[in-house]
Amino acid sequence: MDGKEWVGSMTDFLLELRSEEIPARMQVKAKEDLARLFNDALAKSGLTAASVEVFATPRRLALIATGLPVATEAVSEETKGPKVGAPPQAMEGFLRKSGLSQDQLVERDGVYYAIVEKAGRQTADVLAEAIPAIIRAFPWPKSQRWGAASVSTESLRWVRPLQGIVALLSDAVVHCEIDGIVSGAETMGHRFHHSGPITIGNAGDYIEKLRAAHVLVHFSERCRIIRDGAKAAAEAAGLNLVEDEGLVIENAGLTEWPVPMLGRFNPAFLDVPQEVIQLTARVNQKYFVCHDSAGKLANAFVCTANIDAHDRGAAIVAGNEKVLAARLSDAKFFWEQDLKVALGTQAQKLAQITFHEKLGSVADKVERVAKLARWLVTKGIVTGANADAAERAARLCKADLVTGMVGEFPELQGIMGGYYARAQGESDAVADAIRDHYKPVGQGDNVSNAPVTVAVSLADKLDTLAQFFAAGMPPTGSKDPFALRRAAIGFLSLLLQNDLRCSLKDMLVATGAGNSFDTLEEFFIDRLKVQQREAGVRHDLIDAVFSLGGEDDLVRLLARVKALQAYVTTAEGANLLAAYKRAANILKAADGVDSAAPASADLVGEELALRAALDAAEPKAAAALSVEDFEGAMAALATLRAPIDAFFEGVMVNDPDQDKRAFRLGLLTRFRDAVTQVADFSKIEG
Repeated sequence: MDGKEWVGSMTDFLLELRSEEIPARMQVKAKEDLARLFNDALAKSGLTAASVEVFATPRRLALIATGLPVATEAVSEETKGPKVGAPPQAMEGFLRKSGLSQDQLVERDGVYYAIVEKAGRQTADVLAEAIPAIIRAFPWPKSQRWGAASVSTESLRWVRPLQGIVALLSDAVVHCEIDGIVSGAETMGHRFHHSGPITIGNAGDYIEKLRAAHVLVHFSERCRIIRDGAKAAAEAAGLNLVEDEGLVIENAGLTEWPVPMLGRFNPAFLDVPQEVIQLTARVNQKYFVCHDSAGKLANAFVCTANIDAHDRGAAIVAGNEKVLAARLSDAKFFWEQDLKVALGTQAQKLAQITFHEKLGSVADKVERVAKLARWLVTKGIVTGANADAAERAARLCKADLVTGMVGEFPELQGIMGGYYARAQGESDAVADAIRDHYKPVGQGDNVSNAPVTVAVSLADKLDTLAQFFAAGMPPTGSKDPFALRRAAIGFLSLLLQNDLRCSLKDMLVATGAGNSFDTLEEFFIDRLKVQQREAGVRHDLIDAVFSLGGEDDLVRLLARVKALQAYVTTAEGANLLAAYKRAANILKAADGVDSAAPASADLVGEELALRAALDAAEPKAAAALSVEDFEGAMAALATLRAPIDAFFEGVMVNDPDQDKRAFRLGLLTRFRDAVTQVADFSKIEG
């Protein structure tokens, strides 16, 4: 610095770390890490910036901090020491720690204090120390060493070889060095569009100087250009782009000057299932695909170049067309070869694939799933399905795991099985079940209502859960290596959205998986709470219904819970809940009440009214519950609210007269038991 600045003035800082290509998947996290490490370094020195903005392109990670003071202020640090008259050892230790002599200490209120004046520091000096520390501490998921220095484990590590550091505070270079790389004001532009170094004057001209050199440092700007440009390229050809934000983000991480371009492929490849074409284009080449006006896959794609070519991209498009043609040729070969082998024959190979070392082969699993799918249909749990079709689909549902196509694209398991099954003459119901039996794979995924699909999907998920629990491998804490929580959510979604009526315990018994039923049942209820909490259902109400016992029809349980929630959230329901808790507390204190205690001769009006209300409400609630009219049961209980309130207001339950006391406690017992027909109100919060 030139010495003309003062503590109160503010300035901006630019840091650019330029390297070989940073993988696209690492760039977003790298921006977050750079901001965090920089802010932490400032905070340790008592500095803060007005704002910090970070940038990432394939070849650079950069940061602009505004509103930094040119120097830190002088500070006075005070450290509390021992009391006056403390043992000599305590004083000696404090003096060693503070670096002061006793006559330099300050005494205040009988306590010694060490007060050290620390002079302010130039912000440039703080940053010069911070930059190498940030670079060495950077938490890349993967990093490397390079050059002659890489023989030492102490040498610099970075995601790719680090090539340059720009560090400017205002218009002055912040001088630092790490492993021979010296900071300066020069950077490089686009690899092909610009040659030679670019000198950056200060943070304010960084973005525009790089733009002039065909580098867009704003990630969001590159995303917008790709998103809008890909759509425009498709529309110019009379097509509709299949939007894919993940591809937008990935291509933005691969380019510094993105240029979307449309290419074509041989329409003969459209004979291959569209998911295969889309996955080939997306995963292998990072291309968007297009639909025609009828909504069908078109023989077109949009690639994103990293150069504005003189021939308007003709050579780039031709090269990409050639590469995609080779990929699609491989896919077409797999498709045609797989079709030559019947799925039933493919399924025989599943005996050589281990499902889990404790649970046998995939063929063993398929056998269990087939029997379970047939059981679900024959027992009438899944209605509208043909038992033979359900078993057939289950026996073929994993066969595509040994096909060439799924070997190349594991993401297509199930999907390819459905295509092969349909092409080989299986019914639509069987083919659809094979295609969709993995679904739903998570919250929000589509839930099938096709009976054969539902039977196979339920059986597959239930078998997985039962087998892993029986083998003593349930999820623990945050660890769920076999995705059992996801399987349980999928099972529950199928059950509830298709209104399937069955005892959960009966289904678990049907798996033949041993004596893990209680643990697995608790696991299902826990998952049900998680699933329903996201849907706005209170977990305590699930507990209130489930704790009654004997209720493991989850559809019926949830219907009762929803009716209960609708009632207890009203003012009337809240009052009834309060009355229940008051009654339960009185009965708990009384302990051992005869609910059939005879009435004394002189009943008061409140007793008569409550008894009459109970006489009417109890049978109505019981009748409503017997036909699963839970709203009706709640309505019957609602008639008790006014008489129970009046009862508590008008009589003393614990009357000195033992007969009166017994009768009144008996009325409360009847009230509690009437309410408990619907749910255990003691479990309800509030």
